[in-house]
Amino acid sequence: MFVVDGSTVPFYRRLSALALAGLLCLGTALPAAANSADFVRALWPDAAARGVNRSAYDAAFANYSYQPKVMELTGKQPEFRQTVQQYLDKRITNGQAAKGQAMRQEWRQTLSGAQQRWGVQPEIVLAIWGMETNFGGFMGGENTIHALATLTEGGYRASFFREELLTALRIVSDGHVSPDKMTGSWAGAMGHTQFMPTSFMRYAVDYNGDGRKDIWNSVQDALGSTANYLNNFKWRPGETWGYEVRLPQGFDFAAARQAERAPLSQWQAMGITRVSGKAFPRQSDVGRLYLPAGASGPAFLLLPNFDVIKRYNNSDSYALAVGHLADRIIGGGEFATPWPAGDYALTAAQRTQLQTLLARAGYDVGTPDGVVGPKTQAAVLAYQNRAGLPADGYVSGLLLERLQR
Repeated sequence: MFVVDGSTVPFYRRLSALALAGLLCLGTALPAAANSADFVRALWPDAAARGVNRSAYDAAFANYSYQPKVMELTGKQPEFRQTVQQYLDKRITNGQAAKGQAMRQEWRQTLSGAQQRWGVQPEIVLAIWGMETNFGGFMGGENTIHALATLTEGGYRASFFREELLTALRIVSDGHVSPDKMTGSWAGAMGHTQFMPTSFMRYAVDYNGDGRKDIWNSVQDALGSTANYLNNFKWRPGETWGYEVRLPQGFDFAAARQAERAPLSQWQAMGITRVSGKAFPRQSDVGRLYLPAGASGPAFLLLPNFDVIKRYNNSDSYALAVGHLADRIIGGGEFATPWPAGDYALTAAQRTQLQTLLARAGYDVGTPDGVVGPKTQAAVLAYQNRAGLPADGYVSGLLLERLQR
């Protein structure tokens, strides 16, 4: 699909895939139970039915009490506005790339073994590790079971978090980690590469062979688990995530939108070339065109492995950051095409203003509501065509400023 990135990205980015995406939608927080002890007692039969032993259960809930600070965080997820450039600049630095290169050397044997077993290149696994916790620098400090219990007891997406809580209890009961060492984010993402408990149960591996799947203390287990996760979502060994490309003068954006996903040979026939000047290794690979800053910024052809990365976090911005950091780890440089100067992401109020200005100019945007949907996209394209601009459909601060003139 021909895509220009939106102007918002998830604030709690590392939760979007492993927490099954829906976590970012605010639920209705109910008052805590009058007595947390009652909550713990009522949960026990279901935990026992899951195979949780009583001693592990009691240890997990030792000193447990409802945590208001966790519940407060459920309501502090404001619209987080960034351009893709800002998102990348905060996360992909020379220092981060250098640290990834050092980790590649330090964990070379583990990464090589993981690639042989699961087919995922070391730099991709390292890039996810770097993006999630800065290579283990910060894995979250919340007691996972207590945080999940608070979310469940407090009624915040209770069904979802209850399942995660029961699964976390089984992980402790199975001896993979002691309850006091099971730490992570306020919403239950755990370990070096931030698995939710249910993802842990499906994809974590005992890579070092010590009988435990310990993604908190064993880098080997964490890296192997991440490679296994990607492999399970059909990672294509030996293939990259995508290519930075250059569009020809007078590029036909309408034809690109119609093509959506197409073989690289078809994109090449439309005049698209790699910025490196090299040929595409496999002309038959199917890709989609991605313009994260519209026609005036870097352009990419994204391959199937890009979508596999998105199974970790369903965000184009996140997957591009992982791919770019991976390339930097193996010696690649900055993107060849500069980002447009002065661009910025729009607030909901600014998007409403943009829609209002388009409507005043005679374009059908429906009711201005700050949501960029199909009508707004069509109106933007019509405006760009009439104004003699590249019809990329990109909604940004620079577009708003042009409409304000």
